Amino acid sequence: MSRLHAPEVLAVGRDALVATVAAVLDRGFRLALVAAHEDRPVGGPARFRVVHVLLGRAGERVEVVVEVPRDDAWLPTLAGVSYPAGRFEREMRDLYGIVPREHPQPYRLVRHGHWPTSYHPMLSDADPAPDFGGSAGFPFDEVTGKGVYEIPVGPVHAGLIEPGHFRFSVVGETIVRMYQRLYFVHRGVEKLFEGRAVADGLPLAERISGDTAIGHSLAYAMAVEDALGVEVPERDRLVRALLLECERLYNHVNDLGAIVNDTGFGIVNQHAGRLREALLRHNARLTGHRLLRGAIRIGGADLLAAPDVALVASVAGEVAELAEISTSHPMVANRLDTTAVLPAASARSMGVLGYVARASGVEVDARTDQPFVDLGPGFRAVTAVSGDVRARFDVRVGEVAVSAGLVADLAARIGESGLQPASSGSAGPGAGLGVVEAWRGTLVHRVEVDGAGHLARVKVVDPSFSTWPALGVALADTIVPDFPLANKSFNMSYAGNDL
Repeated sequence: MSRLHAPEVLAVGRDALVATVAAVLDRGFRLALVAAHEDRPVGGPARFRVVHVLLGRAGERVEVVVEVPRDDAWLPTLAGVSYPAGRFEREMRDLYGIVPREHPQPYRLVRHGHWPTSYHPMLSDADPAPDFGGSAGFPFDEVTGKGVYEIPVGPVHAGLIEPGHFRFSVVGETIVRMYQRLYFVHRGVEKLFEGRAVADGLPLAERISGDTAIGHSLAYAMAVEDALGVEVPERDRLVRALLLECERLYNHVNDLGAIVNDTGFGIVNQHAGRLREALLRHNARLTGHRLLRGAIRIGGADLLAAPDVALVASVAGEVAELAEISTSHPMVANRLDTTAVLPAASARSMGVLGYVARASGVEVDARTDQPFVDLGPGFRAVTAVSGDVRARFDVRVGEVAVSAGLVADLAARIGESGLQPASSGSAGPGAGLGVVEAWRGTLVHRVEVDGAGHLARVKVVDPSFSTWPALGVALADTIVPDFPLANKSFNMSYAGNDL
C-alpha cells in the first residue's frame, strides 16, 4: 500500500471517447479528474492531450487519454454519461479553448463576461496582460410565473467569506430555484505550478485552500512521488494519516459550532470555538503551524512533538456532549431536521463527495476506496440517510469521534515504528496521481514532471468543485431564511473551487 496502483491507460480517438468512458463508468468507477495538456512536440504541430482519470472502489484507477490537434480542438461531450464530466468540459473550454461539441450547457463556467472572447489563460501563448474591459454581468435563467421574484445575494458578503453570487427565485419565502456564480477570484493556481521544481510546489499546494493545507499538500506530494517512483516509509505514511485526521478534527468542530449558531444557539458556537482553539494550539505543537503547514515533504512527513492523545479524546468527548445538547433542543431540532434535503440519487448522479455525500447515504471515502495506509478492519466511513442539515451535522459529529480514535491508534503505531529513509526515485519525466480523503471529501492532484525535475502540469480537483452544484438542488423548497444554515452545512471552499 506504499505506492498507488498503476493506472490502466486507455488511449482512444475522439470517436471512441464517449463509449470508452461510459464502459469504465459501468464498471463502478467514478470520474475524478479531467486534465488538459498542451503538447508542442519538436518538429510537429501543437496538440492537446486530455486525460480522464476514473477511480474504482478498491484502489483501481483508469486513465482514458485522447489527443486532438490544437487547430481543430474539439471533443464529443461526455455530459450525457457523466454530470461531473460536463463541468470539467466547461472548465477545459474556458481555460484551453477545447470545445465540447453538443454540450447541453454550452455556457461559461470559469470565464466571466469581462474576459476577452478569445482569452484562454492556460495556453502557452496566452496574453499575460489581457484587456478585461468587457461587461461582467450575471447571466442566469429567469424563473417566471405568478408571484415569483428574485433576491440577489453577493458577490460581496458581510464578514470574511470569499465572493460568490447567489440569485434566488422565490415565491413567498420558498426557494424555487437558486442560481450560483463562483470564480470571482480565479488565481491561476495551476499556471503558477508550471516550471517550478517539484519541492517548490509544496508551499503553493498547501495554500490553495487555507483550511486544507494538509489535504492539498499531501495529494500534491503523493502525485509527485507516484510520478518519480518515490517509496514513502510506513512511519511517514502513518504521520500523514494522523495529520489528515487532525485537520479534519478542527474543521469539523468549527463547522458544528457554526451550524448551530445559524439556528440562534450561540452559546454552543462559543464552546466549539474554544475547542477549535485547543486543537489549533495542538497543531502548532505538532508541526510549528496552527494550520499544519510545513509538515508534508516529498518522500515523508515530520512531527515536532508526539500527539496529545488525551487532549484530542477530551475534545471529542466535549463535542459529543455539545452535539447532544444542541439536537435535544427543540428550537435547534426544528431548524436542522428536514431542512435542505439532498436526495441520494442526486448526490450520486452529480458526483457529490465528502460528508455531504455520506449524509445522503452515498459512501464515498478515499480512506477506504483509495487508501495509502491501513486504518485497520474497524474503520468505516460515517454515513446517514436523510440528506438534510441534521444528517450533515450528525455525520460531522460521528467523524469527530472516529478521527479522535484514529489519532490515538496512529500515534501508537508511529511510536512503535522505526525511522526509514524514503527511496530516491527517478529524476523524471513521469506522471502521477495523488488521492486523499481531505476533510471536505476526496481531493485529487495529477502532476506531470519533465526530465529536469520541474513541473510541466499540475491539475487540482478540490472536493468543492464536485459538491458546490448540489447546494442548489438541496435548496429547492427550502425557505430563504434557511439558506445560511444550508450553506454552512455544505461549507464548500471558494478558494478550492476558484483556482
